[in-house]
Amino acid sequence: MSFTSLGLMPALLVRLQQLKYLQPTAVQRQTIATVLDGKDVLAAAQTGTGKTAAFSLPVLQILLTQGSKVAPNCVRALVLVPTRELAEQVHQSIRTYLGELPLRTAVAYGGVSINPQMMQLRRGVDVLVATPGRLLDLYQQNAVRFHQMQILVLDEADRMLDLGFAKELNALFSLMPQKRQTLLFSATFSGPIRTLAGGLLHEPVRIDVTPKHSAAESVKQYLIVVDKKDKTDLFLHLLREREWGQVLVFVRTRKGAEVLQKKLNAAQVSADAIHGDKTQPARLRALEDFKAGHVQVLVATDVAARGLDIEQLPQVVNFDLPTVAQDYVHRIGRTGRAGLTGEAVSLVSADELDALIAIEELLGLNLRRFDEPEFYAEHRLPETSVGVGRVKKPKKTKKNKAAAGQIHLGDVFAAEGKPRVVAVRQLPKLAVHGRSRPKTQSKTK
Repeated sequence: MSFTSLGLMPALLVRLQQLKYLQPTAVQRQTIATVLDGKDVLAAAQTGTGKTAAFSLPVLQILLTQGSKVAPNCVRALVLVPTRELAEQVHQSIRTYLGELPLRTAVAYGGVSINPQMMQLRRGVDVLVATPGRLLDLYQQNAVRFHQMQILVLDEADRMLDLGFAKELNALFSLMPQKRQTLLFSATFSGPIRTLAGGLLHEPVRIDVTPKHSAAESVKQYLIVVDKKDKTDLFLHLLREREWGQVLVFVRTRKGAEVLQKKLNAAQVSADAIHGDKTQPARLRALEDFKAGHVQVLVATDVAARGLDIEQLPQVVNFDLPTVAQDYVHRIGRTGRAGLTGEAVSLVSADELDALIAIEELLGLNLRRFDEPEFYAEHRLPETSVGVGRVKKPKKTKKNKAAAGQIHLGDVFAAEGKPRVVAVRQLPKLAVHGRSRPKTQSKTK
């Protein structure tokens, strides 16, 4: 199937050819014609599946073919997203699809001055991409009006609920016209999402293009067992020994991101951090430096898990496992995109057992485990089984120096009462994908 068969107008088809978009993805095949028919949509799609184009292209066509003139401070189509990074990404994608076509667009989010955004809205915009909090601020200052709004898109609606935007969303929905077309995109069809959709959508077409809670098949996933205190040294070791190029590293807290960045810089590794405490200009600057290859390692909290679109990103590392299991799927979705392969490596310590169990239960599989001989963990991570639930944590055992580089299998003993020992499973030599290491990088001694 080609884009031509989906009912897109010639001007957009020419633009897609220029962008080398040859075949529509599954979510695009199922969504574009449905939106053009004027129907509401409830879609489950993971990041990296092409969902931005799936809703953007038909929305742009509807606005272009109707040709209505937008009034001052009004919007014709509104795209709500959970984070600043995702707002920038979606807006840039829409601008790319438009090319020279005559529609005005704008983006609005917090963390930056509101005045330039108010100025952009004065003339009215055809498409506004915004975060809920900043959009409410703009409305309260009479900078935006909704009476001309025809289409509402909620992108990553589950994430908006996770981040506590329910109150802001309800306030915004009460201000919008009841007669409109609504498109809701989410990674899952969870209970809260179904409740939200029930109050917003009118006889929606339900689209589900991904298996429930699955990670992309193009991503190779595994974990390395390590003591918490050794995580930074292990990461530096892997960075050198595996000759990784650019790496996106996820940590649990803002403080943890700052600490890891400083340790990496001290080890002569070019690194930057992106998290909620940084100003929006600083976050955008860090992201642009990473995309341009000036920074080898970008350390991020989950604020960035769904808002980053980086071409040819070969590795994602979970320095800390996320507290919300679903965030694991979105983290590793940053690699293995657009037909490329990627690797997701998790550095897991014994105190993260509960988080690991939740992730494996969500995925429906056990992640492959490895030990790195030079960083053999004293605090062992118990084996887990999907469907069994929580396992009993073992007591701390003393390291057997005579058996360095080997694995003790918990409480398994030979007949004479001595621990049975098996050879360590070492990490395979992994191929390097994507960009090579920046020439300015210095190895640590």
